[in-house]
Amino acid sequence: MGKQQTTKLSQKITNINELATLVDYSLMDTLVCDPDATQNGDDYAPRQVFSGHYVPVKPTAIANHQYIAHSKALFNDLGFDDDLAIDEDFGRLFSGDLSNLPEPIRPFGWATGYALSIYGTEYVQQCPFQTGNAYGDGRAISVLEVLAKGKRWEMQLKGGGRTPYCRGGDGRAVLRSSVREFLAQEHMHALGVPTSRSLCLFLSATEKVNRPWYSEGSKTRDPDILVANPVAISTRVAPSFLRVGQLELFARRARNNAHANALNELKKIVLHLIEREYRDEIDDKLGFEEQVVLLATAFRKRLIALVAHWMRVGYCQGNFNSDNCACGGYTLDYGPFGFVERFDPFYQPWTGGGRHFSFFNQSAAAKENFGMFCRSLLPLLTDYPEAAKCIEVILAGFSSDMQIALENMWAAKLGMQNYDEALFHKLLSLMVSSGADYTMFFCELSKMPDKIASLSHSFYQALSAPLLEQWESWLDDWRASFTSDAELVQASELMKQVNPKYTWREWLVVPAYEEATNGDYKRVHDLQWVLTQPYGELSKDIDGVHYQLRPAKYDALGGVNHYSCSS
Repeated sequence: MGKQQTTKLSQKITNINELATLVDYSLMDTLVCDPDATQNGDDYAPRQVFSGHYVPVKPTAIANHQYIAHSKALFNDLGFDDDLAIDEDFGRLFSGDLSNLPEPIRPFGWATGYALSIYGTEYVQQCPFQTGNAYGDGRAISVLEVLAKGKRWEMQLKGGGRTPYCRGGDGRAVLRSSVREFLAQEHMHALGVPTSRSLCLFLSATEKVNRPWYSEGSKTRDPDILVANPVAISTRVAPSFLRVGQLELFARRARNNAHANALNELKKIVLHLIEREYRDEIDDKLGFEEQVVLLATAFRKRLIALVAHWMRVGYCQGNFNSDNCACGGYTLDYGPFGFVERFDPFYQPWTGGGRHFSFFNQSAAAKENFGMFCRSLLPLLTDYPEAAKCIEVILAGFSSDMQIALENMWAAKLGMQNYDEALFHKLLSLMVSSGADYTMFFCELSKMPDKIASLSHSFYQALSAPLLEQWESWLDDWRASFTSDAELVQASELMKQVNPKYTWREWLVVPAYEEATNGDYKRVHDLQWVLTQPYGELSKDIDGVHYQLRPAKYDALGGVNHYSCSS
């Protein structure tokens, strides 16, 4: 995987020359380049990519870039000095200009192709050639891999311009979606949810693109006007951006004998995945078939844990296709996502999605993605029938392990040692009937109230007498599961560690990106501060804004209650 160069723990990276010493391009140096690609990365027109793991692409820099924000937490994890974020060379690089940078930084990045499946059904219609050979990173361009503090990180520009996979699009991301992704990734990290991270956010002072969106006060399901939006580039960071859809693409080609090297390309990307994401868990001295079986086992564990985390914090991915499912087992692609406010098991914020990707159906979508992952491994095991059988057994065990993980998660949210099915299902029914705010209810419950009146401000509607009686009965039954005051205290402390106080509320994010459009970034910075302290106890002034039920004026409002992910 190349040189193992790391920063000294006491040293901070302060300029682009020091950053360059950490660069190590494992993907481009070990995997196969598209043989039809250009050498310099000038490769922007939609076309079919028939083979190879990546296409070299030179990002298209945004014009007149301006710094908006960076993640201090991630900078610290990487060993970067905060002043690096406002360094001119750093700004040029992460606004898409890779020219005149010190070696070994290359003047181009790379984009990758992947396949698409939805609930286990393969699709090619999204590809303009109806073949699936032009579906992939349409506006995401990786520009660096760095070795920092003993870890490998890949850095990818979101909105860096066209690639061969752009399907006729402009390759840009608008400020609205860029602010959302920048804030959401660091919020999820602070929540303790595995996720890609946010490095920095830059805006173009002059470049705009048109996007469909909602007119002021619109309650239409889909956007009803075209809006000129400033373009921006957010840089997301992860150990890798390898997706289930990538393995799926190479497995399809291997099964179809698409070209002479198809099976070998599948094997190479699987080995690359193991090296990038699972080397601490899988010994490279084992036989290949043993490594593949261990890979399936390890990914199943991570994926199940990920979905349990999503459910714990009220996150809904919105579009959990195979191409949005990271093989490293973390959250990826913050477009059509949302967080549950008024509790609804079938909450789905994205107008382009459906009930099958709703809040409580995420475990089912994960199972289907895992099924595609396992199916993608099977062409490599034709000479290893016992290993292939192991893969089938691992897949068959997904649902039971997922159920156990979810039950443990619900028990933890309730502070209980053991899951109580009857108590839990009664709670869900009451939460729906009362219009409970998902985050506020569990946060208030963590204070171990003895009367339901203590929870009243977490409900969107007043409780009728019969409903109040049911709630009091449920609360008594729940408290009766703890045998002493000491147990109550201990449970409260545990609950506060898994039930956040502050959450993503779209009606607070919208003003932030709207004001940023006019050059005022204060709300963005304020939100960044609050969302990265979700378990904290902040000031009364903060609570007066961020720990409140959603005002009724936002009900059914396009762009807040629901939204297109056009970005």
